[in-house]
Amino acid sequence: MTAAATGAAERPAPRSGRRGSDPAPYLSVVVPAYNEEERIAGTLGRLAGYLSRQPYRWEIVVADDGSTDATAETVRRAAAGNAGVRLLRLDHRGKGWAVRHGMLAAAGEYRLLCDADLSVPIDQVERLLPPRAPEVDVALGSREAPGARRHGEPLRRHLMGRIFNWLVRRLLCAGVGDSQCGFKCFRRGPATELFGLQTLPGFAYDVEIIHLARRRNLSVAEIGVDWHYRDQSKVRPVRDALAMTRDLLRIRWRHRRRPEPLQDGRRA
Repeated sequence: MTAAATGAAERPAPRSGRRGSDPAPYLSVVVPAYNEEERIAGTLGRLAGYLSRQPYRWEIVVADDGSTDATAETVRRAAAGNAGVRLLRLDHRGKGWAVRHGMLAAAGEYRLLCDADLSVPIDQVERLLPPRAPEVDVALGSREAPGARRHGEPLRRHLMGRIFNWLVRRLLCAGVGDSQCGFKCFRRGPATELFGLQTLPGFAYDVEIIHLARRRNLSVAEIGVDWHYRDQSKVRPVRDALAMTRDLLRIRWRHRRRPEPLQDGRRA
């Protein structure tokens, strides 16, 4: 499963955000969003507040999955006041669709997937970055790895997640304790390779990406993080679990042959 990772990127001098003439950022934070007008401003404030205190260049890329509320306008206002924030407006096709385009549009040496509800606080990113993290191509934030802590999760939701993970391990990703945590960090080259091959636009994209990484002998590590249950999550436990189970079978079938990447649906 592991292949030697390339050397860790040198952290540039401190800089709050990214401007047109700056070198590429050290860290890109990709936030998929769909109808998040009630919390996206707070999320961006917390992300930018934390990142502005770090000794590296950074950017936040909000991949808006065709929101029908004021999400896009809220992000535009945030971007007008902070050069480190970018909006990527897309047609509505699903979370995986938004993550894929956000990752490919990002410019960072490291690219962090971060859910809009901040169920994993942004300060946990240090666990996934050098020097604290192992030098790997894909660092998976995990609610099951050593050091992980869950906060406030209902028992029913936990059991449903464990059942789905059992299916993931049986069908595609043996040994992976938590494929669905929305906090994952990718090196630039592997991110471009993996998300360029992604085919699923929905919630099961995580499993597809991990499966592709392992098939390509990229180095993958699960790293324990703190995770907080959010009752405003967009996940619909029963309906989405059934759709994701169906997608596991699609992944097995599609990647027996050369995968065809998703078609671009970016809006001007």
